[in-house]
Amino acid sequence: MKDLKYLAAFSIPLVCFFSLYFKGYWVWATPIFGFVCIPILELIFPVDSQNLKPIEVDTKLKQKLFDWLLYLNLPIVYGLVIYGLFTVSNTALETYEFVGIIISVGIVLGVNGINVAHELGHRQTTNERFLGKALLLPSFYMHFYIEHNFGHHLHAATPEDPATARYNQSVYAFWFTSTLRQYFNAWKIQLKLLKNNKKHFFSTKNDMFWYVFFQISYLIAVFYLFETRALLFALLAGIIGFVLLETVNYIEHYGLMRLKTKSGRYERVKEIHFWNSNHVIGRIVLYELTRHSDHHYKTTKKYQILDCHDDSPQMPYGYPTSMVLAMIPPLWFAIMNKRVPKTMITD
Repeated sequence: MKDLKYLAAFSIPLVCFFSLYFKGYWVWATPIFGFVCIPILELIFPVDSQNLKPIEVDTKLKQKLFDWLLYLNLPIVYGLVIYGLFTVSNTALETYEFVGIIISVGIVLGVNGINVAHELGHRQTTNERFLGKALLLPSFYMHFYIEHNFGHHLHAATPEDPATARYNQSVYAFWFTSTLRQYFNAWKIQLKLLKNNKKHFFSTKNDMFWYVFFQISYLIAVFYLFETRALLFALLAGIIGFVLLETVNYIEHYGLMRLKTKSGRYERVKEIHFWNSNHVIGRIVLYELTRHSDHHYKTTKKYQILDCHDDSPQMPYGYPTSMVLAMIPPLWFAIMNKRVPKTMITD
């Protein structure tokens, strides 16, 4: 029965469904649930830093349940997007309702879309990676697959990594620097891959070209089928989705930098270079993303068997709570700056 705890990850899309169904002030239930109720629950529930025993790891790896819990997010995410499109295009909504629906669906795109896509993007099978890319499409972040797998995991905790926030950098500044740099980095990586494989820019192997094509086609289809109001909804919900991703990137890597060795190279990635959290609610809702050090230690390791490392820096609160704190930079700096090792602080 403990394995079914990850069903709680569907609580956010469930609340989003009720928001769309009941409308009115209910449209704000999703952000309130995600960024008020869940942080409160994180403060109430105990921290769990226990790791699985080897025999438990083997058992969990054999259970397909954990994979299907990820796959199920695809119909749920697309179902809510389509429901949202029909709602905003066929219902006379007040402005506050329209905004609330955008934010609610955007949260689902970030939590159950991009976050799950991140997990699937590290899998070895083509089908799982395809599902991951499909989950990135409504947030216009398909390039994330390339930059994250071939860029971020190589350059994490260095100035070369767009997804690593600098010490004293606010989350708002980070949104712009990370978003833009990741996109252009993805193109650089793609062009390098094409060159290494002796393929030209207009090759069918140019994934970035296909990502642009699919994402524009998605918006054209929305406009053709649902018209202007729905197009605005799709655009803004997608932006909310990837802004949430960048907020998670911000808290995962804030201020933690690898040092350079005498040879001029950066030291190897260690457990100390990523913020972790063992707050159980955040762990479950985000499919163990909060055990981030172990994910970087072995990228193909499935979420259900990620470990807690004693050397990893621990956040005082869970990821959902930390995301709220990051929105208030003075408070974030007051809490987190004293926890960043002085040896890691760079100009």
